[in-house]
Amino acid sequence: MSKKITVMLVDDHAVVRFGFRMLLEATEDIQVAAEAESAEIAYQQIPIVKPDVIVMDISLGGTMGVEATRRIVARDKMAKVLGLSSHEDPSYVRYMLKAGALGYLSKRSAPDELIHAIRQVAEGRMYIENNLSQRMALEEFNGEKSPIEVLSDREFGVFIQLAKGQSVNQIAEILNISPRTAGTHLYNVKQKLGAANQAELTLIAVRHGLIEL
Repeated sequence: MSKKITVMLVDDHAVVRFGFRMLLEATEDIQVAAEAESAEIAYQQIPIVKPDVIVMDISLGGTMGVEATRRIVARDKMAKVLGLSSHEDPSYVRYMLKAGALGYLSKRSAPDELIHAIRQVAEGRMYIENNLSQRMALEEFNGEKSPIEVLSDREFGVFIQLAKGQSVNQIAEILNISPRTAGTHLYNVKQKLGAANQAELTLIAVRHGLIEL
């Protein structure tokens, strides 16, 4: 029998990890080698386990799944990350791919699609859920620009937290930056998106499907 594809599940919900483990281990060629409930645990385990594919929840502690992906790929250019999220907006797909992920799948996808996506990513192929790739192509055809295309990675992270109603001090703590730096990003976000206040930023995020009220 050929070597199984080893997978690490990174998700802060134990029930979600359990469900995915049961699904994946019912296959003949995929084995869940490790689980992590946080980015910090993932950083520690990856060099030891060396999984073929890392299935990363991008909503891990806010947008930490994206930051975790960026750090993992920066440490190991051969790391293969498949983003998995409840967010179905093309902006998040671009955000994850920009961070270095090879694929993106929504949690509403059929179980068979997750298995197929893992196999594709394990072979080094990019995989994006079909309906999301179609929406991305449509946006590009219409010339629409989403916040991810206007903001830097850090600005986007600040933007999402602001849209969720977090204060500057709370954002600084979540993103591990100083309040002054968070304030600077806030100013830049408002300027780039043409928003006068936090309420307008929230409306922009809702309009693009980045958050739900």
